[in-house]
Amino acid sequence: MINHNQQQRASARKKTTKSLSVIAKHPTLSVVFILSIFASIYWGMIASDRYVSVAHVVIQSTMDTSNTQTAMDLGSLLNGGAAGNIIDQMLLRDRLLSADMLEILDAKLDLRSHYSDKNRDVISRMWSKDVPQEWFYKYYLSRVSIEFDLYSGVLIIQAQAFDAKTAHAIVDLMIEEGGRAMNEMAHDLAREQVSSMEKQVTQVAQKFQQARMAVIAYENKQGFVSPQDTATSFSKTIDQLNSQRASLQAQRNVSLGYLSPHAPGIVEIDLQLAAIQDQIKKEGARLTAPKGGHTLNSVVEEFERLELAAGFAQDIYKTALVALEKSRIEATRTIKKVSVLQSPTVPQYPLEPRRIYNITVFILMTLLVAGIIHLLAAIIRDHKD
Repeated sequence: MINHNQQQRASARKKTTKSLSVIAKHPTLSVVFILSIFASIYWGMIASDRYVSVAHVVIQSTMDTSNTQTAMDLGSLLNGGAAGNIIDQMLLRDRLLSADMLEILDAKLDLRSHYSDKNRDVISRMWSKDVPQEWFYKYYLSRVSIEFDLYSGVLIIQAQAFDAKTAHAIVDLMIEEGGRAMNEMAHDLAREQVSSMEKQVTQVAQKFQQARMAVIAYENKQGFVSPQDTATSFSKTIDQLNSQRASLQAQRNVSLGYLSPHAPGIVEIDLQLAAIQDQIKKEGARLTAPKGGHTLNSVVEEFERLELAAGFAQDIYKTALVALEKSRIEATRTIKKVSVLQSPTVPQYPLEPRRIYNITVFILMTLLVAGIIHLLAAIIRDHKD
């Protein structure tokens, strides 16, 4: 029995010696072996646990979209007809990954102290709390990820921290600050639109006032409250006189059937006709005679042009007022809410680092690199020979 055990030990020593000799003959395998051992020790025992909190959010707007027509274009087919707020989602993603967001998170959660905790391994943590902002920002991007699901239109927010409470707090604060930033952006845009519309309304009101003052000044200059009404009154008077003249002419023709032209009744009618004809000439002269260098007809034409310009300015003013009021209403209703589909999770198990996965991938990649190096070395030796 003792001899058998001694034989087994000797066989094991021989195999170990043989393996070591093989490794010694191939330095590349020695490096791979050593690196694999260090990687296994680090990922298996040294690497600090990192907890991952996850949330799903989507942006919803209270703006009236009843008049918005959805086009069946390639984009709508690709995203499955999801909400057409992809731009808002991308803006929110950019905001959450910005350096400004990092400053807010650091001010409220003291991320510098958390990520540079000396109790964590030196590879996982930041080397120092006082690292430059650029390095801190790069580290932040390595611990936060935001993915956009094009089909459902949902943002998936993930944050890693060395404890579950901090990971949850990071995601929760990101959602809160992201919603506030989106609302501020929408309100600023609405305020700019209302301010611009108010300026346009002020300019239109001034033009309308100038047009009305031009009408009043022209009326005062010509001495008519309404030249058009005055011309209409003259025309009506002339029409009435022509009607009377026609009636008297008919009466005269009837009287000549039984009276002589010199009869008193005919003479009286002739006098009336002469008076009416003279009045018609006077009224016509008043209508067409120059007044202030212009005939009444030209005065009416100029007055109508001014009235038309004033009416057009008034219509534009009314339209501008309606547009301004509509902009104010829309500004009060422009609210973009970050709706939470899945609240930030409170992790109970550290999902990072993925120890077995990382060890396996590291060993495979190291073997692949070693194989390439060994192949290149063999090719070089063949060429030398």
